[in-house]
Amino acid sequence: MTLRADPRAPGLVIGDEVRIGDGVYLGAHVVIHSGTVIGEGSIVEDQAILGKPPQLRRGSSAEGDVGRLELGADVRICSGAIVFAGAKVAEGAIIGDRAFVRERSSIGPGSLVGHASVVESDVRIGARVKIQTGVYLTAFSEVEDEVFIGPGALTTNDDTMGRHGGPESGFRLRGAVLRRGCRVGGGTVLTPGVEVGEEAFVAAGAVVTRDVPARAVVMGIPGRPVREVPAEDLLK
Repeated sequence: MTLRADPRAPGLVIGDEVRIGDGVYLGAHVVIHSGTVIGEGSIVEDQAILGKPPQLRRGSSAEGDVGRLELGADVRICSGAIVFAGAKVAEGAIIGDRAFVRERSSIGPGSLVGHASVVESDVRIGARVKIQTGVYLTAFSEVEDEVFIGPGALTTNDDTMGRHGGPESGFRLRGAVLRRGCRVGGGTVLTPGVEVGEEAFVAAGAVVTRDVPARAVVMGIPGRPVREVPAEDLLK
């Protein structure tokens, strides 16, 4: 996996078998690792790292070839972002400054991953999702279309906090499931395996320990339903 200097931008280094589409803009000091595919019209800003191979602990169940990073057309990778090998970013998506997208995750068309947010491995994000600044999406989470996640929201996936991990244990990590059009406020915490229903609303600062019904408004610690989302606030 040799990286070589490339004259197309100041400080640019590129690995083997990289494919760059027509009309791609590359900023200064960008690193593009081997096998990466960048769709036409995409923008990769200064100091971004694309196709970074994951460094996993010995014995991890995720060991092995994760595949290549694939960026669709008109994707924007902002300054300092790191997108790993094996991720897929669909057309028109934006990965914000200093954001971090891990292997085997997918970002749907037109979605936004905000500044300094983290998308861990094996996360699926749908279309037109808005993830604000400093969000943490834990591994094995699922985010359906049109979801809004406020700044600083946090998801978790391990009730044992690492006590029963390892491929031989049979223990399964469970990320959050956010159904279509739900809204999760800033600073919320979602515990392992919880599901937020379609068009539900989780108020800022709530700690969600149980599934949230569709259209429910949830507040507090622990989060409890207090009313229903009014019809005028539903997606068309």
